Amino acid sequence: MAELRTVFTAALLSAAVACAGGVRLPAPALDAAPATGTQTVVLAGGCFWCTEAVFEELKGVTGVVSGYAGGKAADAHYEMVSSGATGHAESIQITFRPADISYGKILQVFFSVAHDPTSLDRQGPDWGKQYRSAIFYQGEEQKKVAEAYIRQLTEAKVLPKAIVTQVVPLNGFYPAEAYHQDFVKNNPDHPYVVVNARPKLAKLHHEFPELLKKGK
Repeated sequence: MAELRTVFTAALLSAAVACAGGVRLPAPALDAAPATGTQTVVLAGGCFWCTEAVFEELKGVTGVVSGYAGGKAADAHYEMVSSGATGHAESIQITFRPADISYGKILQVFFSVAHDPTSLDRQGPDWGKQYRSAIFYQGEEQKKVAEAYIRQLTEAKVLPKAIVTQVVPLNGFYPAEAYHQDFVKNNPDHPYVVVNARPKLAKLHHEFPELLKKGK
């Protein structure tokens, strides 16, 4: 059984690399100004297990927290969000050093690898408003860069369908339960991880090797 699982996993990852062929999405023509210290960005693009795993591998990223954003409730937990009643989306809060990786580069990876920005309220097997595509901006610069990048990709017609990613202000971020944090790292052989997360990581390694942390 273990040998069959290994063969199955290897086949999935090989297929992911093959699908990753071709030209990756262009980098943003407009990027945020260089800065010192650290900054944060909150993104939603389907199940946070997958998006968290992608961004944890990037150099310059010092931390990624899975959580919930975009809802009207004053608090959020998994059962509430999964019901769709609160309006939150499964999201990740990325802390990064702009001196090592820019906000624009993070958006490039978000649109190229982490999720499908043309899929409305659905990513892979997960569907509902809680799996929508969104950029929760903090400040006018993040908003300006995100909107400019969406216009750039739309005008270049590099995607087969229209981008549905929302660009909205961040009105709160609520960390998810402890068992959701580092889920892919802690559960590498979980069936959902093998089918949905690991192909994204394979594509990341194929398309953005220069952005990976050493040893990744």
